[in-house]
Amino acid sequence: MSEEPVPARLLSAATRLFAERGFDRTSVQEIVAAAGVTKGAMYHYFGSKDDLLHEIYGRVLRLQTEQLEKVVASGEPVSARLHAAASDVVVSSIDNLDDTTIFFQSMHQLSPSKRKAVRADRRRYHVLFRSLIEEGQRDGVFRTDKPADIVVDFFFGSVHHLAVWYRSDGRLSAQEVGTHYADLLVDSLRP
Repeated sequence: MSEEPVPARLLSAATRLFAERGFDRTSVQEIVAAAGVTKGAMYHYFGSKDDLLHEIYGRVLRLQTEQLEKVVASGEPVSARLHAAASDVVVSSIDNLDDTTIFFQSMHQLSPSKRKAVRADRRRYHVLFRSLIEEGQRDGVFRTDKPADIVVDFFFGSVHHLAVWYRSDGRLSAQEVGTHYADLLVDSLRP
């Protein structure tokens, strides 16, 4: 049996099964069997299948938020920070494409309280990302004729669309796609 900790095995099995079968067509029994643990072990770490789905997305969002906080605090010029933040969210989304795809396909199946918590976490991330655009607008580095919230919505709409077209065996690496997205965002904001 794997030396991987039980929660990680459960998340790995759930991610694979949700991707193959869908969240609603995957049973707890199938998840624990694939992870090689008992239902009791699963319920020790996760109260429900809902909790597994929430954590699949939560771990990606936590990683992205930690990176964004570092970028925002780096002291680099605002255009460089926005470029780094934009590139990072694309690369980390691609690196965790199954997790984010599963989540966006199944988010509506979360309990109302979990959906509300996820939306609040995503909102905090978007507010911090938007603060870079607003800083650049205040400092005259970025154009001011486009509202920062519209820019953020437009950018993240394209990031969420990655699951539709990105292929790891395609001609562009995750880093190249991230650089292109970041270039497009920053260039579109120049006065």
